[in-house]
Amino acid sequence: MNSTVLASPPSWRLLRFAGRPRVAWLALAAYALVAMLAPWWAGDPAALNVTARLRPPSEAAWFGTDQLGRDIFARTLVGTRVSLVVGLSVAASATAIGLAIGLAAGYFRRLDNVLMRINDGLMAIPGILLAIALVAVLGSTVLNVVVAIMIPEVPRMARLVRSVVLTVRDYAYVDAAVTLCTPVHRILWRHILPSTVGPLTVQATYICASAIITESVLSFIGAGVPASVVSWGNMMADGRQLFEIAPWVIFFPAVALSGLVLLVNLLGDTLRERLDPRLSRRVMS
Repeated sequence: MNSTVLASPPSWRLLRFAGRPRVAWLALAAYALVAMLAPWWAGDPAALNVTARLRPPSEAAWFGTDQLGRDIFARTLVGTRVSLVVGLSVAASATAIGLAIGLAAGYFRRLDNVLMRINDGLMAIPGILLAIALVAVLGSTVLNVVVAIMIPEVPRMARLVRSVVLTVRDYAYVDAAVTLCTPVHRILWRHILPSTVGPLTVQATYICASAIITESVLSFIGAGVPASVVSWGNMMADGRQLFEIAPWVIFFPAVALSGLVLLVNLLGDTLRERLDPRLSRRVMS
């Protein structure tokens, strides 16, 4: 095994290193730290300087300036807040609601048909179109964007939980608990819920990455957070007509978005390998 690692090319060793959970956690922690400290460290992202419009990256402005003379470095760092808030909020809310629906549909046979037909109806609508419609009705605020992105993700989480519950419900220890007249809430909490933790954790990371991308897409087309809120989608939307003469206006927020999504997906892959016994045995071998 050691000879295999030593014989692997540097690019593969770099990917193996980047895919480690500790590296992904540290990188995500760096993103979170940047989001919290950006206003005090990077400066005012809304400060205008019309005499320094569309300046390329330099010592004065590390990422250059946009068409209004605003510092792209400060705006990129501050824009991390919106992406992290939306991604984590959508993942947490979709997981909680999907878990409740999946447990009810998987354990109570009478509710299964009703709840799953509602979920099938929601899944029949493209998520991005449903999100655009909800934002148009509710209004363009960060909270409404979270709700609009979260609703299409709930059915997918509910179906995942339901599939796990349908499998675990037929196990001998669950039948024994039912025979002993154990309360339903205790059966769900102690015997069925622990089996859903692994799949839920992995799926939540993918939902977080998808929500970050969806928020940027909504903001880019003008259906996301208000234009006054600094976000990567709004920054790319403002600079799309200037890409040929000032590519740095779009390049740096795009790199920050891609890096965050890549880290969340890497974390999801590593958690999947650690939480799935079959994959963990394959990795160890």
